[in-house]
Order: sequence, then structure tokens, then C-alpha cells
Amino acid sequence: MPLANRTVRLAVCSTVVLAAAAACAPEPESKAGSTPSTASSCAPGKLSTVASGKLTVGTDKPAYAPWFQDDEPSNGKGFESAVAYAVAKKLGYGTSQVAWQTVPFNSSFAPGAKKFDFDINQVSISDARKKAVAFSSGYYDVRQAVVALKSSKAAKATSVADLKDVKLGAQVGTTSLDFINDLVKPTQKPAVYQKNDFAKSALKNGQVDAIVVDLPTAFYITGAEVTDAKVVGQFDNKGGTPEQFGLVLDKESAITSCVSGAVDALRKDGTLASLEKKWLSEAVDAPVLK
Repeated sequence: MPLANRTVRLAVCSTVVLAAAAACAPEPESKAGSTPSTASSCAPGKLSTVASGKLTVGTDKPAYAPWFQDDEPSNGKGFESAVAYAVAKKLGYGTSQVAWQTVPFNSSFAPGAKKFDFDINQVSISDARKKAVAFSSGYYDVRQAVVALKSSKAAKATSVADLKDVKLGAQVGTTSLDFINDLVKPTQKPAVYQKNDFAKSALKNGQVDAIVVDLPTAFYITGAEVTDAKVVGQFDNKGGTPEQFGLVLDKESAITSCVSGAVDALRKDGTLASLEKKWLSEAVDAPVLK
């Protein structure tokens, strides 16, 4: 409770008879999660989490490579699985204290209370999403890229303008789709899919000329899933500001500052760079489409 409010209540209490004093007792503190956390409340392993003594982490299913491996977030393999456990360790939670929860991509940043402590699922930080949820500091700087079948006319594109007349596709609710609509502005309405798996199938079957995904995913698709496709190129970041993935938290989460502090520490000590090199090393440079 704010100090000013306590002062007012105590002043009122001093003017009433003792029999009513109990009614004027200070109100209970607001429940965990209603106010931002401060550094003093980030005691290792003692955070105000949804399940006492555990850290509940959300992500979608399937959990795609190279962010996860074998569709099993809890194995610590893949960039985002490794990042989640590194953050947990910084917060004072061991591997056995991390519980995973399936959360559909769009649900992770939709308005409403969350049943996870944080979600990790290639969710880009944006002002629009911040109206509904809180974000940690960014844990990965990302570029969006175009993937096309080698036989497609989209495969020959060298500029954004070259993509205007091709059929493009992307997952719903993603910045990949935003890049199509806001930057490419194609003459044909883009195809929108609930999951990247559906977008990849559409590409493979020739239902779209190209799809837009983040760069590491683009290289994984062309290297392991749709081998007759190629990474056509990557987009410049809009406005020169790097697009970043952030951990998603409840809008009123009490641990947001603690989680951001953990991410910042992992960036500072080189852990994030090391994990990126280990799990995303195949995401080499691609031509920039201007």
C-alpha cells in the first residue's frame, strides 16, 4: 500500500473510539504480482512465482528447431531451451525446479492473466504487445528473412520491390507477417497460417511462392526440412532499431525486473553470445533485400 494512503488511514483511526480501532487496522499488502519487483525482492529461488519454489516456463507446441530440439523444451537443447535454463539458474532455480507449460504463440501475449512465470517462443518485443503483457530485456537480436523454392520466381528476388507480385505467406500474429504487410505491401493478399508448420507445407506444395520467418528458422528450413528451397535474403530492420525477442510475462508480474536483470547479466557475461554461437551457428549472413 502507498505510504500516503497509510498516513490517511492512521489519521482517521486516531479520531475514532477504541472499539472501532480494529476496523482501521492497516489493510493487507497487495498480492504478489500486482506491483513491479525491485532488486531487493529478487532473492535466489524465492521469487513470487505461480507455483511456490518452481519457475513455470511457457512455449508453444510443436517447439521448433533451432530454438528447441526434438520438440522437447525440457531437454535443455536448442537456443531458447538453453536460454530458459540459464535465466532460471541466474534466478536461483535448478533444472528440476523448472516446469514447462504448453502455451500457443498468440495466447502468450494476448490480454489476460498468465499461468506461467515467463514465456519463451520467439516473441518480438513491440509497443503494441506491451499494452497487454510485460517483456524482459531482449535476449536475441533477430532479422526477418524470405524463404522460397529454388524453382520459384521469388527465388530470384534481390530487392523488396521484386517481392510485390509474388504470393507470400507467414504465421499469424508474427512480425514476419508485419514485414509483409508494412514493408513489402504485396499486390496479392498474403496467406496467413496458424503455425509455421502449415506455412512450410504451403511452400513445399507450391501454394505460396515464398514465406517469411526469422533468419535462424529460415536456414533451418532450407537445411533440414525443405531442402529444395533457399534463403532469398533478409530484411533491414525497420527504422534501424534491432528487432528483439523478449521473455513474455504477465502485465502485472512481480518478477519482471528480476527476469530482465537475469537476461542483462547473461548478455554481459557472454552467456547469450555463447549459446547463440552453439545453437544458431548455421544462421549465417544472407543478402539484404532493400
